[in-house]
Amino acid sequence: MAKRERYLFVCVNRREEGAPNGSCAVRGALDIHAELKKSLKERGLAATRARACTSSCLDVCWAGPAIFVEPDGYAYGRVRLEDVPEIVDALEQGTRVERLVLSEEEYTEPRKRSQPAPGDGGE
Repeated sequence: MAKRERYLFVCVNRREEGAPNGSCAVRGALDIHAELKKSLKERGLAATRARACTSSCLDVCWAGPAIFVEPDGYAYGRVRLEDVPEIVDALEQGTRVERLVLSEEEYTEPRKRSQPAPGDGGE
């Protein structure tokens, strides 16, 4: 097996129906993973450039479906099936799809963003 340049970890975690943070699987992550894997293979990128892997929870449920791109250290959020060709294009070109990249703020659950941090007097 060849070491790939990038690994794309697609969250396929499934939470119970009605979970407050949502669920990547319920939002279509399994189809996204399958299409990503298929597209990488069709373009000849799967053997050495990129591998699409499944993952359990990546802790950004509210922004799912999520894909973490390693070793680059960024994540795509709110990915839709129709975004896959653009993601594969970016991988091929050595770029990323900026409109899908999660900002640092988006790693914090929305309902916790407005709460004071421990030690800020709001405990």
